[in-house]
Amino acid sequence: MQAQDPDLLRSMVKTMAEALMSAEADNLCGASYGERSSERTNSRNGYRKREWDTRAGTVELAIPKLRQGSYFPNWLLERRRRAEQALVSVVATSYLLGVSTRRVDKLVEQLGIGGISKSQVSAMAKVLDEQVEAFRTRPLDGGPYTFVWLD
Repeated sequence: MQAQDPDLLRSMVKTMAEALMSAEADNLCGASYGERSSERTNSRNGYRKREWDTRAGTVELAIPKLRQGSYFPNWLLERRRRAEQALVSVVATSYLLGVSTRRVDKLVEQLGIGGISKSQVSAMAKVLDEQVEAFRTRPLDGGPYTFVWLD
């Protein structure tokens, strides 16, 4: 997949990493982004950009900032290689076989992120599924596509 379309893989890795960070920030705040709740303990305060070097190329991530305290995903720093391998693996599998919430849930566990709800996992799987479908149904006319001619 990486050799076929590295831009798609980069885009999907970025989407998945940002969805994971958003879900983790929601858990730290006690409520989802934009949701009003009495359980809310903190709120978001924009994003900071950070480049992340992966095998699919450099991905520019938008890391959520919090009003009180700070947030930086430990899984992005500590086990950097393992986190990247897990993300690329799930994204490639989702491209090849389709996305399931069980696969996304396993990814979250591998990264050491706990407390993400089933609805958040379903939302991440849905976003990946939409990207895969958009790629699979893209128009192939008018672009520089490689083909093999057999006689």
